[in-house]
Amino acid sequence: MEPMEEQIRQILLAIGEDPAREGLLKTPARVSKSLQFLTRGYRQNLKEVVNGALFTAESDDMVIVRDIEFFSLCEHHMLPFFGKCHVGYIPKKKILGVSKVARIVEMFARRLQIQERMTKQVSQAIMEILDAEGVGVVIEAQHLCMQMRGVEKQHSIMTSSAMLGSFRRELATRNEFTRLIR
Repeated sequence: MEPMEEQIRQILLAIGEDPAREGLLKTPARVSKSLQFLTRGYRQNLKEVVNGALFTAESDDMVIVRDIEFFSLCEHHMLPFFGKCHVGYIPKKKILGVSKVARIVEMFARRLQIQERMTKQVSQAIMEILDAEGVGVVIEAQHLCMQMRGVEKQHSIMTSSAMLGSFRRELATRNEFTRLIR
């Protein structure tokens, strides 16, 4: 049995379960495999994710990718939070292949996270890879750590934003972005 599987077996014992019970026999291996998948962002980096998908910008108009679905695990309780991420940028010289925007979101979501950090990481990565005029990121998410335990508020949604460059400096740019993602 691999170390993570043994640790999961120990967790099952600690909560009062019998890891030898038929339904739990393969649970340590399943949970180990699941955690490796859910945290695969630790084994990715920005350069590999983008994989050269930068193209010459033909304009300097705002580019927006809305409603990028994501799932993450909160670092405090290792419970899921999930929602949608909206990314906008104004290119200088380069644009990014549209699927790469979603892959960047996914890379950061597939780590133990807090929503505020993830929002900042996505915006900084887009800014870094493009040297964009400006970047805006808004994330709206539901947190199971708040819905299934603790305060148990079922319909709460957390919104976080990060605005860099012209999205921070220029109210009209920020307003255009927020209007277009609604």
